[in-house]
Amino acid sequence: MAENNARNGEVTGRIKEILCQPCFNKNKQRTADKFCPTCNEFQCLDCSKVHYTHAFLKSHKLVNANEAKTKQGSFDMKGLDQCDQHQDVLKFFCEDENQLCCSSCAILNHRKCHSIVEILKVAGKSTNTKSTLKVKMEELRQKAYKIVDSIVSSKEKLDEDAKGIPVKIRQMRDEVMKMFDELEVSVAKDVQSFRKETLDKLSIKQSQNEKYLADITAYLETIDDVYQNGSLAQQFIVEQKMKNDVDVLHTNVDAECHDLKTVSVSFDFDETLKLPPLSVTYYIPGQLTLKFCLSEVASTIVPVNKAMILTPIKSIDLKQKEDDVGEPLYTGIEFLPDGRLVAVDNKNKTLLVYNEKLEKVGSYQLSYHPQSVVAVSEDEVAITSAEVYKLEILHVNKSNDITLDRTIKLTTKYDSICQKDIKHFVGGTIDHSTPVRIISSTGEEKDFNVNFPNKSYPVGTSACTYIRSSDKVVLTDRYEHTVYIYDVKTNTRVVVKDDQIKEPRGVAVGPFDTILVCSDSTNSIVQISQTGEILLSYKIDMKFPRTICVSHDKSFLAITNSCIGKRKLQKFKISY
Repeated sequence: MAENNARNGEVTGRIKEILCQPCFNKNKQRTADKFCPTCNEFQCLDCSKVHYTHAFLKSHKLVNANEAKTKQGSFDMKGLDQCDQHQDVLKFFCEDENQLCCSSCAILNHRKCHSIVEILKVAGKSTNTKSTLKVKMEELRQKAYKIVDSIVSSKEKLDEDAKGIPVKIRQMRDEVMKMFDELEVSVAKDVQSFRKETLDKLSIKQSQNEKYLADITAYLETIDDVYQNGSLAQQFIVEQKMKNDVDVLHTNVDAECHDLKTVSVSFDFDETLKLPPLSVTYYIPGQLTLKFCLSEVASTIVPVNKAMILTPIKSIDLKQKEDDVGEPLYTGIEFLPDGRLVAVDNKNKTLLVYNEKLEKVGSYQLSYHPQSVVAVSEDEVAITSAEVYKLEILHVNKSNDITLDRTIKLTTKYDSICQKDIKHFVGGTIDHSTPVRIISSTGEEKDFNVNFPNKSYPVGTSACTYIRSSDKVVLTDRYEHTVYIYDVKTNTRVVVKDDQIKEPRGVAVGPFDTILVCSDSTNSIVQISQTGEILLSYKIDMKFPRTICVSHDKSFLAITNSCIGKRKLQKFKISY
């Protein structure tokens, strides 16, 4: 017995201390209290607690470490010691191909190999493999625990947020009801004051006219009596006596008639308080936001800033047609949700529609020189102009027929435009003190709470876009060779200047919400992260790229240029 103990590294008369394996892998030494036969691992009390907190571990049966130590018997390999091909016991190891073999494998598959040895002879030679494998698996298990904990926490947070939304709505309802209660008291007080004052005036007026009525009635009785019973002389006397009095009464009563008014009191809400049949979501102040936030664990695994890969798939030359005024100049392009592409030709006052193969399938003649275009819905687009104070909404049906839907009157001229949300646009202004503004679907214009540079931009010298997920505004300054990224929430900005960006023109939101900019003087597309890092500079086969757009699913990119005589429209496939 003593010989066996010495062989196993034990000292006779002493109890061997069993260490917690997870702690040992972290270079900590703690005594093991439990043993999990399923995990085949000794654990201290703290490490063993995961068996009670995670559902998939609750079926494991823990035993005391000392009891597990004394157990003897064969170990269940759970099929790991069997050949996947022949279902025989693995007995050999091919060092040439680094593969485990059963007898059949050694004879049939490895007969040409030079070094096939028995597993018993090589087992235990590599001491690092076991520890390395354990460390890797332990790291993976810790990450898996973190992922599960993160998911559990996310589910709890989601439940908490979901429960909180009705509470917020009820709170808002209570505040609104309180506001209406206060309004009722205030208006009732004003109504009573007005009523009392008006009733006093009307009572005085009523008394005066009742006196007139009594005088008139008395005069009529006297006249009737004299005309029936009096002599001619008496009748003449009464007529002369009453003549002046009747004239005075006539003047007073006639004035009262001309000043006769009906007094009323009412209370009406102005048009800003919308009423049915409009949807409640149209006029209730509030917005439901659904989003996923990367946890700390996920953020260390998923790349945030990833350079895209562009593959050219189609290019067409923009040539002047017989009915064109001049060479086409596409100052705005945009993908519709179904993959069609719309473009505005500034030179020829035209809206054009292209299919997925860049074949022209529709057009519409405009009455002004268009500047930019944005998709409003599945079949609607909005167009800006540098010469008129309006935003036109056009309907583009599935058959590529185009009709004017409505016109939104504005007080500012806009160059570039994109959608902020379902009811608002973000527009880059022309010759205005604020370079970027918000435009509502009803024509209301307002400014962001952002300290933009005190600079106005002529047409073609700046463009903007908006990143919904992070509430950021991107602004290009062509002749300063600069791209500005403004964080609306914090009113801070990132200034991007780089030799790869020369005369930045059009800008769009690309994959992973990165920023894509047309670099005019370098003939390239530059991809920028939201923190200002240059991720990609891609040379394209056109001079002076001007306008860029990305499809709704971030799978395709389209770009046009402004080079006289060499104008093109190109389409690229985006991959990662």
